Amino acid sequence: MHKWNFRKLKILRSLKVRLFLILFIVGLIPCIFMRYAILENYEHRAVSVRTSDVQAQLRILANHLIAYRYLQDTSSEVINAELNQLSNLYDGRVLIINSSLKVVKDTYGISEGKTIVSEEVIRCMKGENTSQYDSENGYIEMTIPITETMVMDMTGEEPKKFDIVSGVMLTSVSTDNITVTMDILSRQALVVEVIVIIAIFLVSFVLSQLLIRPFEKITDALSQVKEGYKSDPISVPDYLETEHIGDAFNQVLSRMKVLDDSRQEFVSNVSHELKTPITSIKVLADSLRGQEDVPVELYREFMEDIATEIDRENKIINDLLALVKMDGAASTLNISQVDINLLVELIMRRLRPIAIKRDIELVYESIRPVMAAVDEVKITQVITNLIENAIKYNKEHGWVKVTVDADHQFFTVEVADSGIGIPADSVEHIYERFYRVDKSHSREIEGTGLGLSITRSAILMHRGTIKVVSEEGEGTTFTVKIPLTYIAVS
Repeated sequence: MHKWNFRKLKILRSLKVRLFLILFIVGLIPCIFMRYAILENYEHRAVSVRTSDVQAQLRILANHLIAYRYLQDTSSEVINAELNQLSNLYDGRVLIINSSLKVVKDTYGISEGKTIVSEEVIRCMKGENTSQYDSENGYIEMTIPITETMVMDMTGEEPKKFDIVSGVMLTSVSTDNITVTMDILSRQALVVEVIVIIAIFLVSFVLSQLLIRPFEKITDALSQVKEGYKSDPISVPDYLETEHIGDAFNQVLSRMKVLDDSRQEFVSNVSHELKTPITSIKVLADSLRGQEDVPVELYREFMEDIATEIDRENKIINDLLALVKMDGAASTLNISQVDINLLVELIMRRLRPIAIKRDIELVYESIRPVMAAVDEVKITQVITNLIENAIKYNKEHGWVKVTVDADHQFFTVEVADSGIGIPADSVEHIYERFYRVDKSHSREIEGTGLGLSITRSAILMHRGTIKVVSEEGEGTTFTVKIPLTYIAVS
C-alpha cells in the first residue's frame, strides 16, 4: 500500500503528467460549462416564448370575457369553448376569478365557487401581470387582469375613460414538451461532450509529449555524459529554459574538466615531489652500501644529505595534511580574539634571522591597533608563508615591508618586497598546488610549492580575500583582507 502511494506521488511530480492534467482540465472546463450554458439558455428561451404566446392569447380571451359579460354569467358556450380549447392546447388549467376573489370558472371543474387569496392574484387585481416558472413540477403559472373600460361623463367637459380590473385569469401551462426537448438535447450534448473530451484527452497527451521532449533531450544528453559515452557540450535551444539549463550544465562540465585536469596534475606532482626525496635517499644509501671502508667524512656527508631529504619529505607530507584540513569544513576553525599587530611582530622576529642571512631588510608598519576574531594558528601560517616567500624570492640586499591596517569591517595585511617578481603568465597559477614559478631554481630555493595554496585556503575559510600585484624584476605585493568578526555560514 505504501509502495503504491509512493509511486502515485512520484507520477504526480512528473512535469509531463502535470502538463497533461493542466491542458486536459483547461480544455474540459469550458466544454462542461458550454453544455450547461446551452441547455440553460434553451430552457430560459423556451419558457419565455411559451409565456409570451399564452399571455397574448389570454389578453384576447380577457377582452372576450368582458364583451360577453362572462364574470356575471358563465353560461356562454363560445367563451367556454375558447377556455377548453386553450386548456387543451397547452395541457393546462384556467381559472376565472371575479373581483370578490371567487372562482367563477375552472376548466378542471374542481375549484368553482371557492375563494382564492394569493399574492399573485392580489397583485393582478392591482393591474400587474405575473409569471412564475416551476421547473421541478413542470408548469408555468401566470395571471392576466380582466379589465373593463369605464366612461365617466363630465358635464361640460370631455368624457374620461379609465380601466377597472373586474377579475383575474389564473392560468397554469404545462412545460412537458420543453422538458422532453431538453432531455433530447441533453443526450445529444452528452454524446458531443464525450467526443470532445476524448479529443481533448488525445490533444493534451500529444501536446504534453511534444512540450516535454526538449527536457528529455537534456536528460538523454546528461545520461550519455554520466555514462562516459560523450563529453561534448550539450545544446537544446528549443526553449529559453532548456537553453539556460544546457549552458549551466556546460559550465559545470567545463569546471569538472578543469578540476579533473587539476586533480591529475596534482596527483602527478604529489607523486613526483614525494618520489624525488626517496630517490635521492636511495641513491645515497646505495652509494654507501656499494663502497667498502667508507671514510667517516663521506659517511657523515651522505647521512646529512639523507636527513635533509627526509626533512623535505616530512615537510611535503605536513603541507599535504595541512591542505587536507584546509579543505575540510569551516567548523574546524578555532576562533579567538587575536592582537594582529602583536602576531605580525612575533612572526617577523622569528623570520628575521633568515632575512639577516640574506641581508634582507624587514620593515614593519602598523597604521592602527587591530583586534580580530580569527584562528590564530591558521592566520600565523598565512602571514608566515607570505613573509617567508618574500624573503626567499627576493634579491640580495633587498627589502620586505609588512603593513597592518583596518577599517570598521576588515583588517588588511600587506606584504611587499623588492624581489624577482612574478611573470604575468604565471600570476593566475601561483595558488595551484606544487606550482613553482621558476622551475629551474626550484631545487635551489627550499619549498614544496604548497605554501600559497595553504595560504589561500586559510584565507577563504575566514571569508577573506587575497590579491597580488607583481612586476617581473621589480617586486611583488600581496594584500590579505579578512573580516574583523568571523561569521560561520551553515
